Amino acid sequence: MAGQTKRLQFELLGEGTTLDITFQRLIIAGYTGRDASTVEAHIRELEMIGVAPPASVPMFYELSCDLLTLNSRISVSGGNTSGEVEPVIVKHDGAVYLGVGSDHTDRDLETEDIALSKAACPKPMSKQLIKLPASIDEWQWDDIAVTASADGELYQSGLLSGLRHPSDLLEKLVAAVGDLPDGSAVYAGTMPLLNHEFVPGQHWDLGLTIGPGRTISHTYAVDKE
Repeated sequence: MAGQTKRLQFELLGEGTTLDITFQRLIIAGYTGRDASTVEAHIRELEMIGVAPPASVPMFYELSCDLLTLNSRISVSGGNTSGEVEPVIVKHDGAVYLGVGSDHTDRDLETEDIALSKAACPKPMSKQLIKLPASIDEWQWDDIAVTASADGELYQSGLLSGLRHPSDLLEKLVAAVGDLPDGSAVYAGTMPLLNHEFVPGQHWDLGLTIGPGRTISHTYAVDKE
């Protein structure tokens, strides 16, 4: 969504510095599982609530950067919304960073239009970022773990080895939606649901671990307008 920007301030994990980032592009990547059967399982989860299969795999949805938020509370208009933990790839000032976020989505609207269902909810993300090596081959992507809990119950958990490696995902993303400038945020996909059912939780806890002592997290609550 051209012309929409959002300025946010982050802490850089382990370095005691802050980053002021003005976001110019927000991309939500969907159906990014590395294993075809896992992707098919996620598609079936969505079909259970009436969501049509995607036109292609993976899919990319560009949203307004104004949806990005570091707040501990979000407001939604629908009563049937839920989060999904995702690694968030951030480009800023020639470097790449990693955060954790939630692709919070309106599940009722999702049966009508997936892009609109994603645009209907804010996109929470962590106040902390981790700086990644300059070479994408050194990101240790497959060893990164993410978790999500909804109302105190474990909802998602797994390693990013279950998702497409960024070297593959970003290549497909650029081919689909164009180059990513500094000030880009990419929600890079999510884990299967442990109970295979979406939960309209009110309290969400997200975590991402990229090695000993390198964990970032975010907690947020959901208010219905």
